[in-house]
Amino acid sequence: PFFVNRGGLPVDEPTWERMWRHVGRIHPDGERVAQRIRGAADLPKIPIPSVPVFQPSTPIPERLEAVQRYIRELQYNHTGTQFFEIKKSRPLTGLMDLAKEMTKEALPIKCLEAVILGIYLTNNMTTLDRFPISFKTHFSGNYFRHIVLGVNFGGRYGALGISRREELMYKAPVFRTLSELIFDFEEAYRRCWHTLKKVKLGHCVSHDPHSVEQIEWKRSILDLDKLTREDFRKELERHARDMRLKIGKGTGPPSPTKDRKKDVSSPQRGQASPHRRNSRGDRRPSGEKKPADSKAMPDLNGYQIRV
Repeated sequence: PFFVNRGGLPVDEPTWERMWRHVGRIHPDGERVAQRIRGAADLPKIPIPSVPVFQPSTPIPERLEAVQRYIRELQYNHTGTQFFEIKKSRPLTGLMDLAKEMTKEALPIKCLEAVILGIYLTNNMTTLDRFPISFKTHFSGNYFRHIVLGVNFGGRYGALGISRREELMYKAPVFRTLSELIFDFEEAYRRCWHTLKKVKLGHCVSHDPHSVEQIEWKRSILDLDKLTREDFRKELERHARDMRLKIGKGTGPPSPTKDRKKDVSSPQRGQASPHRRNSRGDRRPSGEKKPADSKAMPDLNGYQIRV
């Protein structure tokens, strides 16, 4: 059954509560059924997919294939309920903790969970750029949404993810431009009788698993009904160029050392330094004498502490 943890390990209580609510909607004795299955000792053991481990010499394309195999082995979640609650507004460190829980529980996942898992499993690939790609399509009077993790390695684009359709998830990093990758997804949708309506592109995700910044999910929103084919291609390439510029500048926080030199310099060092002595802020009032004993403990009463 879908709510049995792989390997017979107990699932955390919030996950079980979500499962019971789902079972209760379709079965009058849903909670009792879940408890009975949970306590059964004769259930077959389901193999737990192994999280991929890489040697330093393993090429990035091979690592991406291994990550995608792992995501596939978890299988797509067809149950109608989501086992892991993902809030896009959470900081990256919280989403990485959730991804670690996914590897522990090894339950089936959907496309958004696959994106978070893909980020988690590629964090140590620092030469790989990762960014979310969202699609909105139309078919038979209804709108559908899907998301994958775009990747860029060595100037070639690809994608990681999971879907009901084989052609709407993994793309090897062989596309020369971002527009080629998106057009390939568009063609795959066309073969499924879906019409691509919107594409949302995020910015590159930090490789720091402890970062408190949020993932930028929709830096560019491209409406295909309002763009010509050529304009669509130009907007995709503009977004790719913006990502390269952002990576080139670096997005880390300002150096605390520079801030400290500028704003929080030491009073003792200021008195001993000739250029600090001549500055307006540290210039002595007229008639002030230099202390006779330079080794004596300075008087701290007159100092002001900046916070």
